[in-house]
Amino acid sequence: MNQLVINKIKTAESGEVLFPDAEVEIANNNWNYPADVSVKFGMAYDLDNFYLKYKVDEKHPKAVCTKTNGPVWEDSCVEFFISFNNKEYYNLEFNCIGTRLVGIGTSNKDRQWLNEKTVEKIFTNPTLGVNPIDIEDKPTEWEIDIIIPKSVFASNIRKFEPGQIFKANFYKCGDKQKQMHFLSWNPIEHEAPNFHLPAFFGTIELI
Repeated sequence: MNQLVINKIKTAESGEVLFPDAEVEIANNNWNYPADVSVKFGMAYDLDNFYLKYKVDEKHPKAVCTKTNGPVWEDSCVEFFISFNNKEYYNLEFNCIGTRLVGIGTSNKDRQWLNEKTVEKIFTNPTLGVNPIDIEDKPTEWEIDIIIPKSVFASNIRKFEPGQIFKANFYKCGDKQKQMHFLSWNPIEHEAPNFHLPAFFGTIELI
C-alpha cells in the first residue's frame, strides 16, 4: 500500500500560495490499457484547505464537459478520492479545463452528488483554459492547480492538522478519449476498471 506524507502549504513573502511541485507518479496501469500518458501530482494543506497540483503529458487531451457534476470522467480527467471515516468516501474529479464533479457514498452504486454551489467553491486553474478542447496526435503538457476548502466535506472534517491520517487514491482517466486509460497512484487488484474500491486506497498523512 502506498503511503504519502503531506506537508503544509508554503507561501511567498508576498503572501502568494506556492503550490506543491507535482513529483508523485500516478503510474499503475492496472488493466493494461495502452496510452501515451504521463501523470504526476503534488499535495499540501493548511487548516482550511487541500491544495493539489496535477501535471499531465499526453497526446490526446480532450474536454467537452463544462457542466458542474457532469461526466468529466469521459474527458481527460484527474481525480482524488478520500475517506475520513473508512465508511463513505468522496470522489473529486476534474477535467483538463477545470470542470468539477464531487460525490459521496460507499461505492460506485450509491453516489450522491454534492450541491453544485458547494462544488463550485473548489478553485481550479487549468493551463489549457476553460473552453472545450479536442487535441489529437499532438504531445501536450498541461497542469491544473486545485484548492479544495474543508467546507466541501461538511461535518466530516473540522480542520486539517498535523497527525491526521486518511485513506485516499489519485487517478488519471479518459473513458471516451482516443486512447482510453485508467491510471492510479495506489494499485488496484480488480478484474475490470473501477476506481470506486476503497479497499485499494493508500494512506496520506498530514505533517
